[in-house]
Amino acid sequence: MPRHIRSILVILLAAAALGFATPAGAAKFSEARIYIEFNRSANDLGFHVVLDGEDWKSLRILNPKGTSIFEVAGKGGYTHLGLTELFFEGAEPSLDDVPLGVLLALFPEGRYTFIGVTVTGVRITATATLSHAVPEGPVVSAEVDDDTVIIRWDPVTAAPPGFPDDDVDIVGYQVIVGSFQVTLPASSTEVTVPRQFVESLGRGEHDFEVLAIEAGGAQTITEGTFETD
Repeated sequence: MPRHIRSILVILLAAAALGFATPAGAAKFSEARIYIEFNRSANDLGFHVVLDGEDWKSLRILNPKGTSIFEVAGKGGYTHLGLTELFFEGAEPSLDDVPLGVLLALFPEGRYTFIGVTVTGVRITATATLSHAVPEGPVVSAEVDDDTVIIRWDPVTAAPPGFPDDDVDIVGYQVIVGSFQVTLPASSTEVTVPRQFVESLGRGEHDFEVLAIEAGGAQTITEGTFETD
C-alpha cells in the first residue's frame, strides 16, 4: 500500500476514534418542535419548544430568516456530560394586552433550525415547522354521578374568531385533571375519569382542561370545573 494512502487511513481512523468522523449536519436531534399554545379560557398565547437529543452541550435556534432567537450552553459538569431533553414555555401574554398580530409577527410561520454541538464536538441539527393554524378551544362540560366523572367536549373544526383563517386538522385531544392525563384520538368526544382517581380528589370543586391538538402542532386549551360531594 502506498505511503500516502496509509497516512490518509491513519488520519481517518484517528478521527473516528475521537468522534469527529461524522460529517457536519449528519447527527440529528431525535425530536425538535416549536408550537403555539393558546388558552381560550384565559385568552393568552405563547410559543413553546420541545427538544431531545443525546449529549449536546450547546444549542441555538434560528427563525426562518436565519436570526438566532434562543441560545443556551451547559457549564461546569454539563460541559463534559452534556444534556438530553429540553422543554420550555415562552411567556403567555394576554391578547387583551398584546394583539395577536404582534405576537405572530414575532414568531413567523416557517422552518426553524436547531443547531447544537455534542460533548465530542459533533454538530447536531434538526428543523421544525411553526404553524399559525390554531384550533378553536373545545366547548366542554362535565357530568358527575357519585364517583363517576365524565368530561365531554364538542369536536373542533375551525380557528378561533380573529385568528388566521387556516384549515384546522385536529389530530387528537388531551384531557388533564390534576395529575391524571390522557391523550385521545381526534374522533373522541368524551372520557371517563378513573373512579380511583376521582375518589382521591376529595370533596369540592376541581379544575380540568381539554386541549385540541392541530396537525401543525398548535394546541388550544379550554378550562372547566366539576364538583364532587
